[in-house]
Amino acid sequence: MIFDESMREALVEAKVIAIIGAKDKAGQPVNMVGTYLIDQGYTVIPVHPIRQNVWGLTTYKSIADIPVHVDIVNVFRASQYCSAHADEVLALKHKPKMFWMQSGIRSQEAGEKLAANGIAVVENKCIMVEHSRLGLENK
Repeated sequence: MIFDESMREALVEAKVIAIIGAKDKAGQPVNMVGTYLIDQGYTVIPVHPIRQNVWGLTTYKSIADIPVHVDIVNVFRASQYCSAHADEVLALKHKPKMFWMQSGIRSQEAGEKLAANGIAVVENKCIMVEHSRLGLENK
């Protein structure tokens, strides 16, 4: 588990956050988190196999399709998909520093794979809540 200082450091240093399972559907947690991160100045890259132009942004079908380096991968998918997403992350040429599973999402298998490859893992925590709790809000 990431301690507060490590989490704070990662969130301060991060510039690009990919959101797997991105949807701009009003009232959905992923929509609130995505717009919050955009408002906080992060470059947010939506990832969804079907949706296009989530939050008016170019949306990629897979994390592997993103043409720029991603600092944090934020996952809004059911726990059973996290191991496969971890494999996708591990196949990237430039690995993110952190793999963040939102509230209610946990995967020991994904966590072990990623940690063994030097990628910090956060489980069962909302990135928006933690960002605010750590005093990082810019508004």
